[in-house]
Parts: sequence; structure tokens; C-alpha cells
Amino acid sequence: MESLKFGAFIPPIHPIRENPSLCIERDLKLVEHMDSLGYDEVWFGEHHSAGTELFASPELMILAAHYRTHRIKLGTGVSSLPYHHPLVFADRFIQLHNMTQGRAMLGVGPGALVSDAKMMGIETSEQRDMMEESLEDILKLFDGETVTNKTGWYELKDARLQMKPYANEPIEVVTASMVSPSGPTAAGKFGTGLMSLSATAAPALNTAGTNWDIACEVAAEYGHKMHRNRWRMIGLVHVAETNEQAIQDVEFGLDEWTQYFEDVAVVPMVPKDRRNDPLAHLIESGMAAVGTPDKVIEQIETLWTASQGGFGSFLITDHNWAPFDAKLKSYEMIAR
Repeated sequence: MESLKFGAFIPPIHPIRENPSLCIERDLKLVEHMDSLGYDEVWFGEHHSAGTELFASPELMILAAHYRTHRIKLGTGVSSLPYHHPLVFADRFIQLHNMTQGRAMLGVGPGALVSDAKMMGIETSEQRDMMEESLEDILKLFDGETVTNKTGWYELKDARLQMKPYANEPIEVVTASMVSPSGPTAAGKFGTGLMSLSATAAPALNTAGTNWDIACEVAAEYGHKMHRNRWRMIGLVHVAETNEQAIQDVEFGLDEWTQYFEDVAVVPMVPKDRRNDPLAHLIESGMAAVGTPDKVIEQIETLWTASQGGFGSFLITDHNWAPFDAKLKSYEMIAR
């Protein structure tokens, strides 16, 4: 665990009642703060319909953050591949990789919000297959291949990219995973890293080791090898000087966060019978570490055990439960 890296996964989750421009500006200030504290990486989400997860373009966030930071790596967390033509997407990302001098990383997934897919006329049952079709061609394009391929939703004719990756360095690519083995299967098939979303939820913990084994088995079938240092685990945390202060901090925004996941994301984080005290449920279930930094250490150790062999990075899910100053303090204490 000595080489464990740290970062953040920023969906983001912002209150609809707040000024969106200021919300995004605070996100960039957070990344500047993390860069100064020595964090290793940040990942920005992509969403189009909720009014809460405000990043329509993680690439724009990466570029803005690049010019305001010095060393921290910056990734798409994640790019929803069914929403983009693979040639245009790959060409745009290669430009980003060059403009950020190799700091840009690519996280991919099928798309999370049903409302996003509905507005584009995409069947949610087809999104996983669409993602894998696109990813296969994007990786070929990244490798400098000329690609001809026709699928049910896009066509490539002698397609190739205008530039190579920055300094001919390989692009860090990771595939997102929830609980099912579909994400690990895709990671193994294409030889990418793996990003485990909501890793501290009980279903994800219970399947973490098994899903890693699946990824390794599939990788071997396709001539790849999975590396645990490219496995990222994501957890919910907030820390303060005392447990009592941390709990008081998160009362600021927890209810709106909980309501968003119930009403819009359609992924309830709190059972109906625990809605009167959502924080108690999140703490008791182990999903959230709220308290002193020791609570985060316990969460990481739980994830480490569940992984059955370890992982490479621990990412904090940025949630805006606490006032901004308290959030910055939490990130500082974790870094210390």
C-alpha cells in the first residue's frame, strides 16, 4: 500500500439553486488546491440532462485545469462513448493530449443517466455494446491504424488521426465499472485500466475480487495483462478535526445530494426507511467515511481487503456535502 496514489472523481454534484458558473469555478479551485497538496489525479464527468452534474464536456474542464495547475494528471471520468462519433472523439482527445503535454487521461463508459440517452434517441439496453464498438476503434486510431468499419450507429472509411499522442507516449485509458462484470470484462478485452465507481457500496465490495479475476481471465484470452496499479477505487469521504465537526459539516448539502440520486440519477443511495437520517445509514453501511482521517484509513483498508490483492489509486468522490472551505480542509487533512 506504500505506493498508493490519491485523487478525486468529480461528477460533479451541485445544487440546482446555485449559480452554475460559480460552481464550476469552485471545482477548478479545488483542482488547484489538490495540485498544491500533491494529489496525483482528478477525473471529470460527462452529463447532459440533470442540471446538477454540470460538466457537458470533461475535455473543457481538463484544459482549463491544465492551465491552472502544474503536475496533477487530468482525466475524463468518464466520457460516454455512445454519445460521440469515434473518429471525431479520438481526434479531439489526441489534440487534448498534446495540448496538456500528456497529462490528459481517458476514462470511458456507456453513459450513466437514462435522461441523457433518451434525449439522443439511444436505447439504454444498447449502450454497453455501443461503447465497446467505439472503444475498439478508438484504441486502433490511437495506435496509428487506419480504420474502416461500419456498425449500426457509425461508419469509418479509411479513418486515421491527424496527430500522434504527445511525445508518442501511450494514453492512459480506463474503463468504468459499477457492480456487474461488464466493466471488468471490457477492461480485460481491451487491455485498459479499471475504475470501480461506488466501490464502497456493499454490492461492489462483495464482488470486487471476483470482478478483478474476471478482468484478468478475459485479458488473458485477448493477449493482455491486467495490472493492479491501474485499478482505481472510488469512495465517499469527508474529514475534519473531530467526528462531530465532520458530521456537522456534511449537514450543509447531504440532503440535496441524496434527493438528486433518488429523483434524477435513479440510483437511490439511502433506503426509504432511513431517509430521516441518511448520514447514519451511509456511515453504518460503510459507504461513507465521515469523521477524522482515521475513518478514511479504515475505508481504504476495507477496500484493500475486498480487492483480494490491492489496487493502485484511491479516488475521493467529490460530493459538495460540506461548505467549500470545509471541503478544502478535508482534502488538506487527507493529504497530510
